[in-house]
Amino acid sequence: QVQLVESGGGLVQPGGSLRLSCAASGSILSIVSAGWYRQAPGKQRELVAAITSSGSTNYADSVKGRFTISGDNDKNTVYLQMNSLKPEDTAVYYCNANVRRSPWLRGDYWGQGTQVTVSS
Repeated sequence: QVQLVESGGGLVQPGGSLRLSCAASGSILSIVSAGWYRQAPGKQRELVAAITSSGSTNYADSVKGRFTISGDNDKNTVYLQMNSLKPEDTAVYYCNANVRRSPWLRGDYWGQGTQVTVSS
């Protein structure tokens, strides 16, 4: 089994920054792709940023220019650097990863989520 654990969330003032981490552990050969999603109360979960093993990235229009997704292959960890935070960014942020566990086995996994609250 593979586990994803998010960390780095918290309370921050508008204009501030946070760095989220998603650490993958278990039987892992590589992370094929990964993404950060967020869900605010009463709203659908939405894709915030995604990255592939080739390094290609994609961002929601609402965070473009403010957020940066990156990865550390040696640590099997994905990061989300969040700058110029706005109250509208308040949500639970979830990490998702498609993981190659062996040449013949892949799986899709979700973390438990970490709360980000942007408020003055």
